[in-house]
Amino acid sequence: MEIKDAIKKAKQNDQKAFNYLLDTFWDDVYGFQLKRIKNENDAEDVTIQAFSKAFDKIHTFNETYTFKTWLITISKNIHIDLVRKEKKHLSQTISNDDSSFNQILDESPTPEDKIITEQNLAKLLRDIKKLKPHYQKIINLRYFQELSYKEISKELDEPINNVKVKLLRAKKLLSEIIQKTNNHSI
Repeated sequence: MEIKDAIKKAKQNDQKAFNYLLDTFWDDVYGFQLKRIKNENDAEDVTIQAFSKAFDKIHTFNETYTFKTWLITISKNIHIDLVRKEKKHLSQTISNDDSSFNQILDESPTPEDKIITEQNLAKLLRDIKKLKPHYQKIINLRYFQELSYKEISKELDEPINNVKVKLLRAKKLLSEIIQKTNNHSI
């Protein structure tokens, strides 16, 4: 399959085309992020988010551009957004007369936060239970047991690219379930 054909098929929601594009460009995007982030797990997370966003928006891809460049740009923007969020959460600058200093925010949860988190976690777990068992398992391994893609690959005895695609699909399905339950509860 050629890249242009794969893009056309992916625009028609062909799963094999998505897998082909993921296999073809994973190393490029992951390698780019690993050089920037210097942490394997974080680079994997940003790369997965980049592919997820790219696949969701593939219909907007302009074929006069290079697909690899488009993917890397998406991953770069995701990383920039994450860095901005981290900086925003970590500290806030406070001006006091002529002196300014950084104050680290107290992010320890209040008793109310703990109750809300427990309720949200219970709701999330109910939503996860609506997924097919193999999607439940991959979500559990990645987000509750916090295994790397490599560790999940060993645990499931599957190629790492299958793990990435399954996780991508599981997150997308879970997102749809959450949106449905949120719409019904309004």
